[in-house]
Amino acid sequence: MRLSDATNAVHRVLRRPSDLLPFYILGAAAGAVVRVIPIAALLVVYLALEISGRLDAFRAELAEIDRPAPGLESEEELATWLTEELVPALEALFSPEIGGVLLLLFAATMLAMFAAGVVLTALLSAGQLAACAARVRGARGLTAGVAGVRRYWPTFLALYLLEVVLWLVVTLGLLVVAALGAAVFGLATGLPEIGVLLALAAVPVWLLAVIAIRAVFALAPVAVVVDDVGAFPSLKRAAAFIRHNPVLAAFYYVISVGALLAFGTLISILSLFGAGTALSLASTIVLLPVLDLLKTALYTGARGRLAPPPLPEAGLWGQFRAGTRRGWDEMVRFVRATPGIHALSIGTLAVGLAMGWVGAAPFAGIVETSIAGRLEGHLPPRAALEFFGNNWTVALTTAYSGVAFAVPALVSLWFNGVAIGAIARLEVELLELIAFVVPHGIFEIPAIIVAGAVGIHLGVRWWGALRGRLDRPAFADSLERAFWVLIGVGILLAVAAFIEGFISPYYWRPFL
Repeated sequence: MRLSDATNAVHRVLRRPSDLLPFYILGAAAGAVVRVIPIAALLVVYLALEISGRLDAFRAELAEIDRPAPGLESEEELATWLTEELVPALEALFSPEIGGVLLLLFAATMLAMFAAGVVLTALLSAGQLAACAARVRGARGLTAGVAGVRRYWPTFLALYLLEVVLWLVVTLGLLVVAALGAAVFGLATGLPEIGVLLALAAVPVWLLAVIAIRAVFALAPVAVVVDDVGAFPSLKRAAAFIRHNPVLAAFYYVISVGALLAFGTLISILSLFGAGTALSLASTIVLLPVLDLLKTALYTGARGRLAPPPLPEAGLWGQFRAGTRRGWDEMVRFVRATPGIHALSIGTLAVGLAMGWVGAAPFAGIVETSIAGRLEGHLPPRAALEFFGNNWTVALTTAYSGVAFAVPALVSLWFNGVAIGAIARLEVELLELIAFVVPHGIFEIPAIIVAGAVGIHLGVRWWGALRGRLDRPAFADSLERAFWVLIGVGILLAVAAFIEGFISPYYWRPFL
């Protein structure tokens, strides 16, 4: 097999992104699903404190604070304020007994988040690689991905756990051997410094062992979905692939390590200028699919089963224009076809906004926010890029997280409403905030509402699939349609980001 065959297959598959990328957006949305756990825990704490009357005592203590919190730039004054004003109020809220319960709840929450994250990673990785394997063989990716989630996730979970166990065994084994060897050599020679150097010499051995383990486990999931085998057979086949195709394996490793380092460096650099979110989004929906497709194409080609789909007739620019038109049209059709779901999305956001406004009321005059202060050092191009990257990431994750029975999408809408309401309630110049938000908000807020509605819709569709009322191709159609609707949402957010970066911070200043 030639390397060009694999790279050509990657190129062809990515020319029709809607049949693959939804599973990678689902991967990015896993965090929004896991986030439901700590939010639920916080709600439990809130209700417990409210029922016990401690929140009333806390509000009474806050009402007696007669000076607002100083800014972060005054560290000494802030520390004094926290000690003299806020700590007494917190003492009315928590007691040592409650502190112990909260500690247990915190530990349980962390454990639940970790377990949910591991399981979700196994589920979504199985779908992603199953979709990649189908696409490089010319089959529909999303349908294969939906089937792969159910079929392969236990094997993927077993591989993850096995890799961690091997890392621990290798690390502990080398530590024990190195420590014993250093101690024995140091005692025998009377030179403990030589013993320490001998222990340090084990570090390269440990590093080579870890690299070898990662090299095999990187390809084992591909063997699972391409050859339809279990965890241990997949490891044997991955090792055999590396042994019989060293050039292909080395090509993948070099490309993946180089690409990850390059993206990581760029994200770090752009983050220094406040514009790293857009590139982080690109790494999720571009870099990771490319790397997964590459290793899948290499492995499948070595098996003689590579048959990528044909290239579209239109060029890249023609595809881009057709894709943006389709995205806008799909969004408009979706909004018209689902008024009830959009009403629920709007209501959830409104409830969150009202709760944020009411919940922040006791802090009004104590903690202050200022839109004028937040706009200090504002650079329009950088800000516009960051606004777009952040808001589209929120929209994508809100929408696709809704697959988990719509709950994460509803929680995301509610949480955004709470944040907006709280910030508005604590704003020192509310009229300035309203003037700033209105121009871009007329595009941004509807976009988030549509994204939330997509999440609710996907949750309903997944529930129907679980109950047998919807087959896999139909659910795959829903995932693909959501992708195109979110392209339309991205257009709205791009307009909003431009206005928020270049217009919203400036036009109102002469009038207020």
